[in-house]
Amino acid sequence: MDVILVRYAEVGLKSRGVRTRFERVLMDNMLTLLARDGIEALVRCDQGRIYVETGQVERACATLRRVFGIASVSPAWSSASDMRTMRERAAAIASTALADGSTFKIEARRAGTHPYTSMDAARSLGEAVLMAHEGRGVKVDIHHPDRIIWVEIRDDKAFMFTDYLDGPAGLPMGSQGRVLALLERDRDAVAAWLIMKRGCKVIALVGGESEALQAVRRWDPEMRAEPKGDLEQQLRFHRASALVLGYGIEDMELIRQVKVNAPVFYPIVGMSPEEIADRFAKISKA
Repeated sequence: MDVILVRYAEVGLKSRGVRTRFERVLMDNMLTLLARDGIEALVRCDQGRIYVETGQVERACATLRRVFGIASVSPAWSSASDMRTMRERAAAIASTALADGSTFKIEARRAGTHPYTSMDAARSLGEAVLMAHEGRGVKVDIHHPDRIIWVEIRDDKAFMFTDYLDGPAGLPMGSQGRVLALLERDRDAVAAWLIMKRGCKVIALVGGESEALQAVRRWDPEMRAEPKGDLEQQLRFHRASALVLGYGIEDMELIRQVKVNAPVFYPIVGMSPEEIADRFAKISKA
């Protein structure tokens, strides 16, 4: 594998100008997190798809799955898009991707002008895999295959992969402004994470170093942490557009006591303690 395909979801729904700006923010965030993890990479964008070229594909995939705005990533093999080269590449990939006696199918799609259709490509590459591995009992099953080999053909390049690895999705962090978040307990970390997923840059208000702060900083290594003080003054000082608190429905008395001249968000208000604990565990281990 020599390249990672990165997909976004919500960003693609924006107008062209907004989408271009969000793509820049997203790529900057990707490079920041990759650099923080000591991974050298080149990141480029072309026709709504982001490509990451690195010699540390597996580690880079794990890092990219912590970047807000990324819907999924796929470690892939690249090749030229002529049929002969793609057939050779598909046969080589199948040697490790397919177990003896397993079933597979090829799913191909393309963009650009080529002397073949997507169906032609899928048929020809499937034939190449069968011919190269006829002694291993490998068969085609287009309905319930054990393995799918996806092929994306874009102009003179083809990318083949066997996995879609989920990212957090949402919007690129920093694309929707700055907020303050109280960050002392596990539930506070979940609330901050959810608002970060909606594109906000969080400044943490803390009473000291905590497991909650450490967990959320895995997703934003550059997160600022400030001692908790007067909330109204801190909102003005940091020019934050909102306050985020990890209060639930059982904290109604605490919610009534919050008096600030800014919007206050309670992202976990509808979540049960079990849901919060499960989400915090996933945030901490990602």
